[in-house]
This record gives sequence, C-alpha cells and structure tokens, in this order.
Amino acid sequence: MILAFDTYYFENQAKTVCLAFETLNSNKPNATYAETLEGIADYVPGQFYKRELPCILSLLKQINTADVEAIVVDGYVYLDDEQTLGLGGHLYNAL
Repeated sequence: MILAFDTYYFENQAKTVCLAFETLNSNKPNATYAETLEGIADYVPGQFYKRELPCILSLLKQINTADVEAIVVDGYVYLDDEQTLGLGGHLYNAL
C-alpha cells in the first residue's frame, strides 16, 4: 500500500488528508482518511515539519500501516547540502 498525505491550513486549524493506493500504478485510491486538528503551530521558514509532522503522525494512528510500502509527503527529506532534515526526514525518523 502507498500512502499520500497533504495538509492545508485555515485560521489555527489544519486538515490533513491521506489517500491510500494499492500500488504506485493504481488509478484511484482504495481508501481516504482525513482529520482536522486545532492549535496548529505557525509556519517558520526551514522548520515546516514542526507544523505538518504532528498532523501526519496523528492521522497515521487511524491507518493500519502493516502493509505500507511507501509514504508520499509534500516536503523534502533534506533541505540543503548539509543534510538538514526536512519534513520527509523527520517523518522517516519518527517512524
């Protein structure tokens, strides 16, 4: 299973949606998950993960991840040549 996450923000809330696909070649998702959280941190340049990672981790609690092969997020693993972790890297470490 492949999970694809994205989050959008409004006021001090965030709605995170995850689409679950059977394979990378699937034309449509076989499941959709969503959650809205309140009290979201402000965006800080270079620290996007502090805003979005809690949303992704919270939604992951609703999903059986036993058969997950990959997770797709809208964020970098590394932000620069010094390998400063971005959202992808922090998610990897959290899992």
